[in-house]
Amino acid sequence: MASTSGGVQIEKFEEATTSFKSPVWVNFGFAVEYLLVFNILSKLGLKKFYPNKLTLRSLLEINKNNIYDETVESLEKIPWCFLRKLFQINAECRNFTQVSSNDEDGEENSDLFDFNLLTADVSADNKVNPLDLIVALFLCADSFLQQEMALKMSMCQFSVPLLLPHVNNSQSTLMLWALRDIVKEWRPKDLSESRGFVENNIVQANIPFFTFVRLKNCSLSKSQVLNHVLSRGQQNHNIFIHRDMEGGRLQRRIANGLVEVCWFLPCGRENLDIFPGPVAFANLRGDICESLTQFNFLFHVSTSTFVFLDKVEENEHKILTSLQNGKSKIFLIVNRKENSREDMMSVKKTLKELELPKSNVKTKDSGVNIAEFSKKLCAAIKTSLPDVKATLNTINMVGKAAELGLSVDETTSDEQKKAAEEIMKGIGVRTIPDYKKQQLPLQGDNWKRLSQLQKEECRLKKSGGIGLEEYKSQLEEEKLKIRKEQNKYKPSKAMTSFIESLSTREKEKRDFFLKWMKLKLDTHSRSKLSDLRNKFKEHCEKKDMKLIEKLDKDLLESSLGVEHYMREMGLIYEFSCDGSRNTAGEMSHLPGLAAEMLLDGYPLEILDGDASNIPERWVTDVLMELHKKVGEQSRLLVLTVLGVQSTGKSTLLNTMFGVQFPVSSGRCTRGAYMLFLKVGEDMKHELNYDFIVLIDTEGLKSPDLAELEESYVHDNQMATFVIGLSDITIINVAMENSTEMKDVLQIAAHAFLRMKEIGKKPICHFVHQNVSGVSAHAKTITERQHLLDQLNEMTQIAADMEKQPSIKAFTDVLDYDIDKNNWNIPGLWHGTPPMAPVNTGYSEAVAELKRNLLETAKTNQCNQASKIPEFLEWMRSLWKAVKYENFIFSFRNTLVARAYDNLCKEFSQWEWQFRKEILSWQTKAELEILNCDSESDVQVWSTLVKSKKSEASENIKSEERKMTEKLTTYYKKKDQNVNLIEKYKTDFFNSISNLAKEITHSANNKFDYILELKISSKQAQDILRKYRARIEDKVMKLLRACKGSQLSDQQLTHEFEKMWTEATKNVSGLKERDIAASVLEQLRSNFSNRNVNEEFQNIRDLKEFGKGPFKTRREHMDSFLKKFGSLVWGLGDLQKFTDSVIESCIRFVHDKTKTKTDYHDTFTRDLLEKIDQSLDQNYKNHKTNAKFVIDLKLHICGIASREFLKMHRKFLSDKDPQIQLENMKSQYLTDFLDLFKDRDHCQRKANNFVKCCIKPAVEEYINRSLGIDIVDEILTSCHSAEYSSRSFFQYNIQEELLRNYDFEKFVKYICNYEIYVKDWIFQQIQQQMSKDKTLFNLKNKNLQVIADKITAALEQASKRPDGVQLPDNNENIRKLISNIRKCLIKDISISVEDEKTTLFQIQSTCHPFIDSLKKSLKELREQLQEEFSKSEDITETVNKLPIKPQDELFKRVFGCGKQCPFCKVPCEAGGKGHDQHHAAVHRPQGLGRHRNIDTQKLVETVCTTNVQSEIKFRNSDTNGEWHPYKEYYTYYPDWLIQPDSSIEASDYWKYVLVQYNERFAQQYKAKPADVPEAWRRITKEQALKGLKDAFHMK
Repeated sequence: MASTSGGVQIEKFEEATTSFKSPVWVNFGFAVEYLLVFNILSKLGLKKFYPNKLTLRSLLEINKNNIYDETVESLEKIPWCFLRKLFQINAECRNFTQVSSNDEDGEENSDLFDFNLLTADVSADNKVNPLDLIVALFLCADSFLQQEMALKMSMCQFSVPLLLPHVNNSQSTLMLWALRDIVKEWRPKDLSESRGFVENNIVQANIPFFTFVRLKNCSLSKSQVLNHVLSRGQQNHNIFIHRDMEGGRLQRRIANGLVEVCWFLPCGRENLDIFPGPVAFANLRGDICESLTQFNFLFHVSTSTFVFLDKVEENEHKILTSLQNGKSKIFLIVNRKENSREDMMSVKKTLKELELPKSNVKTKDSGVNIAEFSKKLCAAIKTSLPDVKATLNTINMVGKAAELGLSVDETTSDEQKKAAEEIMKGIGVRTIPDYKKQQLPLQGDNWKRLSQLQKEECRLKKSGGIGLEEYKSQLEEEKLKIRKEQNKYKPSKAMTSFIESLSTREKEKRDFFLKWMKLKLDTHSRSKLSDLRNKFKEHCEKKDMKLIEKLDKDLLESSLGVEHYMREMGLIYEFSCDGSRNTAGEMSHLPGLAAEMLLDGYPLEILDGDASNIPERWVTDVLMELHKKVGEQSRLLVLTVLGVQSTGKSTLLNTMFGVQFPVSSGRCTRGAYMLFLKVGEDMKHELNYDFIVLIDTEGLKSPDLAELEESYVHDNQMATFVIGLSDITIINVAMENSTEMKDVLQIAAHAFLRMKEIGKKPICHFVHQNVSGVSAHAKTITERQHLLDQLNEMTQIAADMEKQPSIKAFTDVLDYDIDKNNWNIPGLWHGTPPMAPVNTGYSEAVAELKRNLLETAKTNQCNQASKIPEFLEWMRSLWKAVKYENFIFSFRNTLVARAYDNLCKEFSQWEWQFRKEILSWQTKAELEILNCDSESDVQVWSTLVKSKKSEASENIKSEERKMTEKLTTYYKKKDQNVNLIEKYKTDFFNSISNLAKEITHSANNKFDYILELKISSKQAQDILRKYRARIEDKVMKLLRACKGSQLSDQQLTHEFEKMWTEATKNVSGLKERDIAASVLEQLRSNFSNRNVNEEFQNIRDLKEFGKGPFKTRREHMDSFLKKFGSLVWGLGDLQKFTDSVIESCIRFVHDKTKTKTDYHDTFTRDLLEKIDQSLDQNYKNHKTNAKFVIDLKLHICGIASREFLKMHRKFLSDKDPQIQLENMKSQYLTDFLDLFKDRDHCQRKANNFVKCCIKPAVEEYINRSLGIDIVDEILTSCHSAEYSSRSFFQYNIQEELLRNYDFEKFVKYICNYEIYVKDWIFQQIQQQMSKDKTLFNLKNKNLQVIADKITAALEQASKRPDGVQLPDNNENIRKLISNIRKCLIKDISISVEDEKTTLFQIQSTCHPFIDSLKKSLKELREQLQEEFSKSEDITETVNKLPIKPQDELFKRVFGCGKQCPFCKVPCEAGGKGHDQHHAAVHRPQGLGRHRNIDTQKLVETVCTTNVQSEIKFRNSDTNGEWHPYKEYYTYYPDWLIQPDSSIEASDYWKYVLVQYNERFAQQYKAKPADVPEAWRRITKEQALKGLKDAFHMK
């Protein structure tokens, strides 16, 4: 005897149905079914996906198909359109089952009486029955897509497949797995008063199960009746597809035998609830004869079976009457037609045999409509409900299905199910917190403590009496200790099984395992958390904050989901890497595994909200593995939704992208998760992204927790973090509570403000949920304006908090358009849940929002698309910065630093091109002034200089324009993260403007100087010209007197000497200027706008000033410091500062005096300007008074006046006519002797001309451009990187300092930074120029150029304008020389006086002289080459150059020269026009001479530590009042001092202080600093690594 169920005997039923099962019929039927299925699949273009090859992952891809609503042009498009709409949870999706036709009014115009039309086949080729479409898709979908489809269909309140027919109808599948994911909430009648609810997985719930079937002859639509039954109290909703729906009348090809199920769930409101508890309704498609197995199964598992019929045929009678012992379960629904007496007889016969009570028969007469009849049916169901004793859940139906030969879809995953159950067994009766401590220990207290320590490291609030640096070291040690402890844990049994199951090579097995884990854990959590949640709710109503906090913690600790296991897996990897980066062990495959899962559509937790921490190494390695797997094609568009808890954020993301972020209260996990969606090939090029990354976070401002102290801070961190990571942020403002809305807006405004300040520009949209109606947009204009007003208000509050007074409105922060950036979205539900479907308006609005977001992303690419490495860099730096209280001041980002450094490098190049261009032009202009006719009037020269100044101004403006264009173009670039440095744009434009002013000032000074030089040279030349003429006259007279006599050379020389003495006896010298008086005059002018004391007014000369050392005195300090004594900045420190200023100024004076020129007043003006700059820079540290400034300037000017006097005298000596004439004497004597003896002096004259006129001009030409050449050489040599930017320069200098290990150099670098840098640069020049004969090569290159020009000039000068050779006579020699001068006027300056002297009484003719010149010029080239190769004194060469390369390189790297007010580190900001100074690494303040007032010990604290602490400082700026370091910008607004990027960042200077602590103390006359013990363990290698990291050196 076969087994029985529910008292129904199976053999009789089988007996009754054997007549339909002959082998021939079965085989034929199978073939027909098979063909039908394949025909439908081919029509729909699904054949290649059969069976179960269509994956969920392929549908989540971002492509045109799932973004744009294309019209259904062919049957092949129908499935994709259906799926697109279904994934948008759009209840209209079933209406897209026929090809769109343009001929919409065709039917209206057709002939009403065309009978051919009426009999035409309704199942036309371009349509498909919706049920066939659903069956086809379920046949093609893999297990996970089936689950997703069932879930989305259930959300739309559609019925879902319970039994899915296969090719052979008799072989159906119980779709248990497909329904597993459906979780429903309802409120049965008995919970309506307490407002409690039941939440359960629908297949696990024990619910009465009613089956509805029909016989062959049944004209009443059971689906329509069921829809009426289930929709009472709500708008009529088509849960089941029926004949009056679009496509419903088309013949079903493959859907007969399908059993659908849906559930009625009560909401706890009597007037709306049809039934008091949940009820399941199954609906078999087709008549029972066609689907006997399905009917048999349903009859056995049902509470009751409702059979719809018009009449009963013989075979149906047999089937029904064979259902023994189940009479009470059968209800007959008879559709009585008029004149159907015979039909009714067949019904009566069956009734009689079944012995059914009258209550089990419901008759519908033709006069009763469906709505009325459905009431009767409802009553019948209701009546039968109290009698239901045993209910069966879907899981328990598996046995019966197997017994009847039905397959079950989830048997394929039994192995994974067992693995999940094995892990679940481990929980047993233990509480979840206990289980987690034992099996998931790494995410416990240690991990949370580590997070707290990291936060405390950034805030330093609990240091107590310990020194800050010592406290930081202690925190670091505790962190290391915890990491070591974490490292000791071996993976627990549960985690070993979990990782083992995940590590399978078969993706499907992994997916099944994870889903089983999720299902099991969700079920477990639902049962365990409901009590806690109820308690939490109770106490929230009572507002008991302490208990609320405790219960919130308990809820967190009692939560257990797959994410906890994944988190533990990440932490196992995170801590397994400690000690060394070698992860070759068993854990090294984990990041690759997690990366695969990310690509498969699983979320990755980036921020653990429970501990408020990021496992950085884990997240980094996972994403870098993903980056590798996709061939480094990982451009990301990151999108996030923010809003209050439980306002539909996750639902919005799920609807928009078809994903499954958790939305219900199954557990309460906190933090941020990311999900990767692949961008399809058809969209990649348009979008310019490879992936869309969705970030889902916990809700902000949980109303129940809002009053907890940490809540705002936590929300602020979370919002800043995710907004910082995102390119698009959606702010969900679905809330009626205005205070909550205000809070969220404040958090958002705050985060956006922070982003603006750090150079990130997210796109922001506001979504207003529950706003519907066609006029909503127009009507809500006042609300939108109100929102903007609130945003403006919140932005101002945030700006005050962040100390950003310039920001007044939200539009100062973001490009915000009141119309374009606001979206109204209708409510989610169409009716009252749980029976309400998702509102179609909601789905449509969300789909439009998605389209718009992607369109915006396409057009608005102001942020360069980040790839994974850049994304990770943002993640790290954002997370670091949000842990500080002052985010903007604390934000440091390698990408920003690199982008800034790249611009600085470019800017340095442009700056040098600008300077070079003007310097090159200027040297030519100077030459033009020098070559101006020496006998002209001074007025002519002044006019020329004036025109050159005007020309210079034009050239500078032109170069300034070019540089501005370069900068503008640079900022338009889409690469190199230029958008991140937008805030520095103005600084760089200002720097260009300042550079132009500086160059203009310098050029004008140089022209003034050249003019004065020419004027002073003219005096000497006039005297020389006068005496030269006299001497030449006397020589000719003496020659005539001696001609014809037989005098010897000795006698002739004696006569010449007598003549010479007589001719030159009264040569007047040049008048010496009173240089000291000029210097004093400039000093008076420097003080002209200031009040100076009487003492200064009475000074008449500078003779006695600057002779002894300068001594600082107490009266040099302002009144406050006198009162304060020499506490923080004593007289000793002021003395050291003064000495360094004096040394620097003396250097400046010496540099000026080394050049072979005369003194000019601009030298003193520049010197005084330099003193003012030094005093301005350090006034903050040394509050000196006017007396100090006067005394210091008098001292320096006294020294300068004596040095400038020496320079002036040297110049006069060089230009002195007496000396100049003496130099010509030998030449005149030789000429006299040659003329007397009629010797051929052609070659000698050529040699003299070349030696006296050409050689100085050539040397001057070479030197003129040599300075620029040396700079270019160094900027293109192996040292180029050192000068590429200020930060690179700093890095190189500091690295060399450490390698040289010389204390004196450290002191010089810290205390005399400018001098150290100048010496360092000069040393570099010397090294570079001596290497590989570089200086020789540069000189030689210039020599070749000018030699070729002279050769060409001689060739040209020897011809007339018509190209004919000059006639060979004596007169043409002057013509030749004049021509040469004209040809070379733009290249060299040939002295007219020297030319006249050398060519005095030349007797030769032109052609031999030309030949002689050529020979002399060749010899000159060789002679100079030899001199260059032998010359070893590079210093002398460089110092004599008119353009000093050391000065040009110094300008390039020195910058503004400002130093940190606390530790004296120099500013590294690019250009000179920046508003804020900054440096990569700050030092312990003791190195900048700071000492503790009480102990006189050097201060070991680094200012980057102080600014993040509660510590205070006082100095002269604060007038002795204590002031928080945190607010240092009150006194030093132009400095940005950020916390160190890591504790290792300042290792360099910590190491230096430890090494030289005693010596620095000695040097600064203080006591050694108390350095933390941890500093003593820093090695030289660590110090260098810290330096490298701080300067972002690879």
